[in-house]
Amino acid sequence: MAGQVLTEVSAIVPPDREGELVTAYRELVAGPLPEGLLRTELLSGRDGRWRIQTLWRNRAALDAMRAAAPEGPAAPRLFRAVGADPELAVLDVRACLVASSEPG
Repeated sequence: MAGQVLTEVSAIVPPDREGELVTAYRELVAGPLPEGLLRTELLSGRDGRWRIQTLWRNRAALDAMRAAAPEGPAAPRLFRAVGADPELAVLDVRACLVASSEPG
């Protein structure tokens, strides 16, 4: 787990464009995913702020994805496509717990 990186791209999405964002995200993740992408989630909050959080194996995987995407990373493009102004945070994972999904 050492070296994992989490990116969070967030934006306030106009209510009438939320369905378009969900559809575009589902289409995006149905296709081939970049090497080193471990998990990605589309999240919504009560304040109209949406987030795409993506866990990367390491910073090298994140950098490789960025270098391979001349049009820019997918998450900010999705937000811009629905008229939102994305903000990006890149966070180093320092500790993690994954709970067992098996009943006790």
